Amino acid sequence: MPKARRAKKVEARRKREFSLRGKTLEELKAMSLEQLGQVLGARARRSIRRGFASEANRFLERMRETPPGKTVRTHTRDALVLPEHVGRKVAVHNGKEFKEIEVRPEMIGHYYGEFALTRRFEKHSAPGVGATRSSKFMPLK
Repeated sequence: MPKARRAKKVEARRKREFSLRGKTLEELKAMSLEQLGQVLGARARRSIRRGFASEANRFLERMRETPPGKTVRTHTRDALVLPEHVGRKVAVHNGKEFKEIEVRPEMIGHYYGEFALTRRFEKHSAPGVGATRSSKFMPLK
């Protein structure tokens, strides 16, 4: 498949309107929390049914009272992304620093901790001289 044709297909996919199990973003925003639980996956449904933790409830209240242009900082990684959060900016702590995230519709039903990774990828260089028997004969750079 030529690159141009593949790029057109990708662009067409991106322009499609968001829907989650047949519901648009506006329909999701209009739903109650219990109705939303029926649309989301099993883990999110269980979190909603059991009730949020006190920290998550405090975070939800802060999200509701903060104006839409401001970033909300939180350590609560197990808070669920809800439809009312779409378009907002949230800074989630990853153990070292706050990672700023702009909430998109595709994130609904996931947890904030999924978007602020706690481990970074470490790429190691070649083995040093004396590391193994075979590295003894590697040229020094």
